[in-house]
Amino acid sequence: MTQTGTKPACAPVLLIEDEPAVMALVRAVLEGHGYSVVSTESGAEALRLLDTGHFHGVVSDMRTPGGVDGAQVYAWIATHRPELASRLVFITGDIANEETAATLRRTGAPCVEKPFRVHDFIRVVEQTLGKVVL
Repeated sequence: MTQTGTKPACAPVLLIEDEPAVMALVRAVLEGHGYSVVSTESGAEALRLLDTGHFHGVVSDMRTPGGVDGAQVYAWIATHRPELASRLVFITGDIANEETAATLRRTGAPCVEKPFRVHDFIRVVEQTLGKVVL
């Protein structure tokens, strides 16, 4: 990290989101702020990508199809890629759900509630992953 609090994102951010409109928005915001993005709509596919690829951080919906949700992605990361555990941001439209709340308490990961303001989302991402030096 440099003295200005910025660091380059040499590797892409993994985006896990099953809603096409939300995926497109989040990808555009991240790319517009200098991050490269690899996206998937499935938690199971995300685990395959994480197992073989190198990522700067992860932005994950809490609920994804395919039998692997955001909490399970986090648990896998904590075990297999612990360097990424502090660079994960959850996004969810279901923050009031007790299971979601318990996951957030357990992981300590930041969460941005849908629908979100772009400014609020990118602020949390930059605080968690660092700003990209353009």
